[in-house]
Amino acid sequence: MSPFETRAKVSTIRILRRRDIPEGLWTKCDECGEIIYNKTLEEDFKVCPKCDYHFTLSAHERVAQLIDEGTFKEMDRHMVASDPIKFKGPKSYVSKLKEDREATGLLDAVITGEGLLSGKRLALGVTDSRFIMGSMGSVVGEKLTRLIEFATEEKISLAIVSGSGGGARMYEGMLSLMQMAKTSQALARHHEARQLFISVLTNPTMAGVMASFASLGDVILAEPRALIGFTGPRVIEQTIRQKLPAGFQTSEFLLEHGMIDRIVHRRQLKSALLQFIEFFK
Repeated sequence: MSPFETRAKVSTIRILRRRDIPEGLWTKCDECGEIIYNKTLEEDFKVCPKCDYHFTLSAHERVAQLIDEGTFKEMDRHMVASDPIKFKGPKSYVSKLKEDREATGLLDAVITGEGLLSGKRLALGVTDSRFIMGSMGSVVGEKLTRLIEFATEEKISLAIVSGSGGGARMYEGMLSLMQMAKTSQALARHHEARQLFISVLTNPTMAGVMASFASLGDVILAEPRALIGFTGPRVIEQTIRQKLPAGFQTSEFLLEHGMIDRIVHRRQLKSALLQFIEFFK
């Protein structure tokens, strides 16, 4: 048998084995390329066991991670966005909303509600980067404002987990930018009432979200290696015509320069939140 015939048989065997493996069982790490069994990944809060890369979590997964099972009461669940400026482009706003609602099962980019975190009452908001990059339009701003006002009235701690790479949702024009002021004003009243607000920054937290409620926490936590800032590094470099420092706009860079208070691994996030809630109470 010639070497060519042997090689052909080996290739055929490999192809058949790959076809026998059901799809959807494995995920490739975006950071290190490790192939991870999905069940293992889910059991470890979607953190790569090899390089510690934090995969994106959905808003529902965040709630399940942080809130005691069966205690979460969602607020304003059926609030939906309209198309206030009749946005026209390669894809209409109405089409984009419909597409992302079908893909994520969400009506908009945030989930808000109240639940128990290790037995402690907590008002929790979570933005979801899968829905128009977690951007803040009228619905996101209104739901977060109502959540903040609820926490203030009930005198309970508040936490908002941000994964909003899209910032303000420009499909809604100035109405989206107004949400920055509205959420910030509600947080000012929450602060005046001497109630705790913990802001948790995840990858990515950018633009109008970072320039408003996400940066106003009494305590600001971040996941490892998250991209955090107002605008992307490439845009900044093109504007100032200078090379940015290594690791610019990462959690680690911001911690070193005093912009955040602590980097918390996803596995320890629930215990860290509990620690701060108990300390400030």
